[in-house]
Amino acid sequence: MPVIEFAGVSHAYQDATGQARTVLREVSVRLTEHRVGVIGANGSGKSTFVRMLNALVVPSFGSVRVDGLDTAREARAIRRRVGFCFTDPDAQIVMPTVQEDLAFSLRRRHLPKEEVARRVEAALDTYGLAAHRTQPAHLLSGGQKQLLALAAVLVTDPALVVMDEPTTLLDLANAVRVRERVRALAPQVVLVTHHLDLLEEFDRVLVFHEGRLVFDGGPAAAVAHYRGLVLT
Repeated sequence: MPVIEFAGVSHAYQDATGQARTVLREVSVRLTEHRVGVIGANGSGKSTFVRMLNALVVPSFGSVRVDGLDTAREARAIRRRVGFCFTDPDAQIVMPTVQEDLAFSLRRRHLPKEEVARRVEAALDTYGLAAHRTQPAHLLSGGQKQLLALAAVLVTDPALVVMDEPTTLLDLANAVRVRERVRALAPQVVLVTHHLDLLEEFDRVLVFHEGRLVFDGGPAAAVAHYRGLVLT
């Protein structure tokens, strides 16, 4: 599994009024587990934390490394190793049809056409999208779009998959489908979620509160700590 290291990481940005707003404060953590959950209230810093894993956000202070690669200096190499799934799959589905979108994900890999076709076909079969291969991607259901977004990330064979609230926009049936796919993933997974039941079988869960990492432990203890923060 990749080794993720945050060393004294803080992040701030200027808001619409020009004032500096700190959203992450002095986070230091080392992650080597297969499945890591990240929870916290809205505005707690959890999304900023995971967006640092593939250099969508870089630290204002401190450093983030994935397998020794510094995200602030080696963003291109990082993004070849780290796949990212957004809350809204429409934010990352860019091509007209399902199979074209999967193939587009491989454009920078410089693979032979035969290998691209093989990977696309395997992804269509694995994620139950084979019957929709030539269908316009925007006509898929919400659950199918989320599965397509996940498949488009995994077709590149990342070492780490980061998922930022992938079930937020889904109904129960589609949320269960995505949960089952996440459970079966071979790469390392870092998952942000408000659906706490998704974390039951995770190896480790981080709790963020007001920009700080305030708890780090097993799923049951982490969820209990989080509930204590938001319900008291």
